Amino acid sequence: MGLPTGLPTGLPTGAPVAAVPAAVPAPALVLRGALVVDGSGGHPYRADVVTRDGLITAIHREGDPGPRPGTASGPGSGAGRVVDADGLALAPGFIDMHAHSDLALLTDPGHQAKAAQGVTLEVLGQDGLSYAPVDDRTLAGLRGQLAGWNGEPAGLDWSWRGVGEYLDRLDAGPAGHGLAVNAAYLVPHGTLRALVLGWEDRPATADELRRMRELLARGLAEGAVGLSAGLTYSPGMYAGTDELVELCRTVAEFDGYFCPHHRSYGADALGAYAETIDIARRSGCALHLAHATMNFEVNRGRAGELLALLDSAQDVDLSLDSYPYLPGSTTLAALLPGWATAGGPQQTLRRLADPAARAAIREAMEVHGSDGCHGVVADWTTVQVSGVRSAELRSTVGLTVAQLAERERESGFDAFVRLLRQDELATTILQHVGHEENVRAIMRHRTHTGGSDGLLTGDRPHPRAYGTFPRYLGHYVREQGVLSLAECVEHLSARPARRLRLADRGLVRTGYRADLVLFDPDTVAAGSSYEHPRRTPRGIPYVLVSGTPVIDDHRRTEATPGRTVRRTTSSGPRPDRALHRRAASAP
Repeated sequence: MGLPTGLPTGLPTGAPVAAVPAAVPAPALVLRGALVVDGSGGHPYRADVVTRDGLITAIHREGDPGPRPGTASGPGSGAGRVVDADGLALAPGFIDMHAHSDLALLTDPGHQAKAAQGVTLEVLGQDGLSYAPVDDRTLAGLRGQLAGWNGEPAGLDWSWRGVGEYLDRLDAGPAGHGLAVNAAYLVPHGTLRALVLGWEDRPATADELRRMRELLARGLAEGAVGLSAGLTYSPGMYAGTDELVELCRTVAEFDGYFCPHHRSYGADALGAYAETIDIARRSGCALHLAHATMNFEVNRGRAGELLALLDSAQDVDLSLDSYPYLPGSTTLAALLPGWATAGGPQQTLRRLADPAARAAIREAMEVHGSDGCHGVVADWTTVQVSGVRSAELRSTVGLTVAQLAERERESGFDAFVRLLRQDELATTILQHVGHEENVRAIMRHRTHTGGSDGLLTGDRPHPRAYGTFPRYLGHYVREQGVLSLAECVEHLSARPARRLRLADRGLVRTGYRADLVLFDPDTVAAGSSYEHPRRTPRGIPYVLVSGTPVIDDHRRTEATPGRTVRRTTSSGPRPDRALHRRAASAP
């Protein structure tokens, strides 16, 4: 199969990537007497489930004839272990469709933040910004820009440059033996743009766009599952719609999906969502809406309008994810207007030191509403410091910018700029701009999946990093009844598996991968809170990745059976896929 039309030659076309170290085969394990919530959305049922060598090998329903698994003559005879699952629900492992563990997986073998929630697969490379593909210059800029998201881990070997090399590094894990959980990767649009254009605020030339398509095709051929974009983050925010359409045509040819962080979740949020639907329609690319929500006061109670827009796009292969909390979380620098961050972190700091530029930034943020703040005038009472890089600034953590300004007897804007400069743009924040009625309405949508969007660094990170999945099950299923248990499990497992085109995950079925979670539906709950964001969940005693317990009787084991989940590369790009979709959606 040839390359996508118009791309330079010399790219891999389905060639195998470097060998992936195999996980150690898991011995037979019997999960006895569980309430199986199988991910299909159907009625739960009681059964014994057998796993062996990483797969589900038998399901013996209550009342089925024949000996029970684990007995001398039943399935799983000679099992290494039988787990009494009476009183527990057994579900497919949860898939975090929006994760920021890009460096955490390389530095934290335990990765309890996600493993303890029942997450068995994370999708990285989100919001258009991550660490592959890069060259030396681009990597240096990204490390500075993303320090607030991912930290700057001491001693990390940064020697990868391409997507395939990064995935190989993930497969090795922190100690050369794999990961706590599985991981997939999206090629980040902002990273592509930084590599080809730098952080310049201008349209790409035809040659630059061709180069971005080449790099994107290479990343997809090496195993990435799609393309992400961060359209309120520099440098991705400088791209026009047509640029994104052209890139998404390449994604469609590889049967991947487009995952945008939209241009606005505030003013004209509906217009920003409409743009991404237009991109998907014109390109023929599947669309997954990142952390879909309607924030700020201007959007209170307007989730129904968003869902009507999505439902009207029947010709688009569409899905979305959300987190079950009201505040958002990002870096403090992300609120700046886009022009102020052009050129990268050092240029941004120079502008913040320049009185004339600072005055223009103030007007953009406090009079007009900057694009970085979603077109909404900054309200410093809603912006709360959650983490700083400089130890000298620790006293600011937990304060809103308004409270910090009052303490220092300065304006909110001056406090904002001073903190950015002193912490060299690494400050992270919570932004208290969400609405409960919107969160509930969106999570009921027929295409909804779960995504934590959790930053794992900082002094007091958002509790969603450690609590998203048990909060869905405990608060919104058991306590509030917004979703049934079967519906919620489907949202967190089978639906994301379908979006990722994983034929062997997301359901409790014989022959499927034994990525499984056992939880107590009567007690499961998030342990994390805004005061104690790193507390682990309650009511999730067992989590299996490829049949190997990574959480065993509530404790993290030393096992690292997780590996990267890569887009199938055997067939290479398929231009006919995008052409077929565009023809099908033509009026």
